[in-house]
Amino acid sequence: MKILVAVKRVVDYAVKVRVKPDRTGVETANVKMSMNPFCEIAVEEALRLREAGAAAEVVAATIGPAQSADTLRTALAMGADRAVHVLHDADPARPLLPLAVAKILRAVALEEKPGLVILGKQEVECPEFGVAWPAYQNAFRYYTRMTCWFLEFWICNCSLGISTDLRLNQPRYATLPNIMKAKSKVIKKITPQELNVDIRSDLEVVEVNEPPKRKAGVILSSVDELLDKLKTEARVL
Repeated sequence: MKILVAVKRVVDYAVKVRVKPDRTGVETANVKMSMNPFCEIAVEEALRLREAGAAAEVVAATIGPAQSADTLRTALAMGADRAVHVLHDADPARPLLPLAVAKILRAVALEEKPGLVILGKQEVECPEFGVAWPAYQNAFRYYTRMTCWFLEFWICNCSLGISTDLRLNQPRYATLPNIMKAKSKVIKKITPQELNVDIRSDLEVVEVNEPPKRKAGVILSSVDELLDKLKTEARVL
């Protein structure tokens, strides 16, 4: 069985995201970028399935500009066998919509014909993959069930898609020998046009602003005082 894993290059989770002075988008110049944490978990789960003998090949795929190849190299250094890079340098004013992302992933999967597709539940920048799922599931059946302590996977005799949560596993670190080996592994480059996917966006970003600062918390002395404030001030009771 072949496993296809979708990964994305995002601003590192430890970096404080800042809006550009002209408010056209998020500042990414000279900012540390890394693989989306949820995607790391998806790659790790695919590698564990291969190591357990349930899969023969793990293919990583991403959508983005030339710099996104670094994210694919990370997946290859972790242990993925090869990678697919859908080249797309988005205009900040015309971002790639979740529906377009879903269509591209669907096209890649139909070309690769994997038995299993694994995606991170969402990305740290915005829940794009989660929004893309309704369109994506038109091509693949999927099942995921969250319990109190773990995700329960059901494998069926069909094309299956699974999204991974943070509590599923602990991603491995890429070793130096594997990082060196990753440089020689194959990254197939393709464009949305070659996949016959229409990525035109009807959305235009007019302005990007930082969220308002949270108000300082209040220490209350009793439950009665809490209930009173919820009723009279917050008006949620």
